[in-house]
Amino acid sequence: MSGPEVITLGCRLNKAESEAMRALADAQDDLIIVNSCAVTNEAVRQTRQAIRRAKRARPDARVFVTGCAAQVEPESFAAMPEVDRVLGNTEKLEASSYQPFVSSEVETPFRAKPRSESLDFARRGPSTSLGANGFLVPAQAEIRVSDIMEVRETAPHLVSGFAERSRAFVEVQNGCDHRCTFCIIPYGRGNSRSVPAGLVVERIKALVGEGFREVVLTGVDVTSYGPDLPGGPTLGQLIERILRHVPDLPRLRLSSLDCIEMDDRLFDIATGEPRFMPHLHMSFQAGDDLILKRMKRRHSRSDAVETVARLKEKRPEIAIGADLIAGFPTESDEMAGNTLRLVDECDIVMGHIFPFSPKRGTPAARMPQVPPAIAKERARRLREACARRRAAWLEGLVGTTQRVLMENDGKGHAENFAPVRVRHSRESGNPASFTGEKLDPIEQDRHVPRTWLRSAGHCAPVQFRGGDVLAVQVTGLENGTLIGVPA
Repeated sequence: MSGPEVITLGCRLNKAESEAMRALADAQDDLIIVNSCAVTNEAVRQTRQAIRRAKRARPDARVFVTGCAAQVEPESFAAMPEVDRVLGNTEKLEASSYQPFVSSEVETPFRAKPRSESLDFARRGPSTSLGANGFLVPAQAEIRVSDIMEVRETAPHLVSGFAERSRAFVEVQNGCDHRCTFCIIPYGRGNSRSVPAGLVVERIKALVGEGFREVVLTGVDVTSYGPDLPGGPTLGQLIERILRHVPDLPRLRLSSLDCIEMDDRLFDIATGEPRFMPHLHMSFQAGDDLILKRMKRRHSRSDAVETVARLKEKRPEIAIGADLIAGFPTESDEMAGNTLRLVDECDIVMGHIFPFSPKRGTPAARMPQVPPAIAKERARRLREACARRRAAWLEGLVGTTQRVLMENDGKGHAENFAPVRVRHSRESGNPASFTGEKLDPIEQDRHVPRTWLRSAGHCAPVQFRGGDVLAVQVTGLENGTLIGVPA
């Protein structure tokens, strides 16, 4: 193994930050970093499960836990016997956080500042012993978690490369100024702050220079980009600047957006700019107006439906994803039905469905709760509805030609983020021969994963690299993945 093992849970922003941590802890082969998620109780449970599994697999490795769950509940993770250090969301992006334990740390333990706007947590420095790897290790996990609410600036992570050498994630915003009643994330990420446009552009230029063909702009509340910067630029203005100053970037995506913050400039980009991918993930959460009000969301049901209708009228191929919560407190059968109908009305083909789980310290945790079994059943119905829409959508793409960004093992994603597997023409039953021509080839890179195929009439292998963009004729559908051959 070269470098730390990084286990990532949760959002795309976490994925981007995991690559930054991999670079910061470079060459520490004995280190496991678990980048946690706190969005649901299930996410926290999965984080604990991942920690235990990782330690069982590598008992001599050090385990550092970070991310939103670690920021919000540092003491609970420090109490796990598998954990050596707990890092907050600020500390995880500091190189000093990944240094091995040394004797001076015993004498001068880290002292974190108290948290505001949340419960107070005690901080403790480590008492140490000599571990099997020769480093001093703490008998109790050391906590390095400072007050996230005091953070006022953010910057793009200076990552030299991503493990997946095709799609890169660039943070343009962090934190959230809104206080949805169900959400603990503002206490894990802090208040909203934006990365200056010039830094974002330079970061993306560097990534394109390294061979990346697609960039995803990430953030906690990415559509709130800009008000904290001089001149108050908008997300739409940032995207225009990226496209203007990085002409060699062929594909740009957003991680998610809030429909109420989609202004005319962003709408025009989403519907008219060919380099902006036709795939939008919406933070809808519910489809009933009273539930949306109790969630303290800023949009109404009609806002969601009308936004999608306008988008599809201008660009019919746009694929819609959405976050939806089932069983929010006080939700009746009728209210749940309104959310269920939203799947069809907004043509949601990529649903992220969560049964509500109360997070300690949030207003929703104090509201009258829906029985967990009912919430799970409503979540099941939502997933089934999204699966039906998705199946119909994928079936409708059979026979079309899609431009696919190759990732690994002959797999990739189309511009609308449909999953695609590229097969040899003989495998697929398609008699058309494959010339091996590719669109938008990138420079040879020995680190890029490759897939070798043989065409029907050739003996020489044809090489696909992660990062190649291919025109693919879709010939079928298997297990939720489009099957195709190079066009």
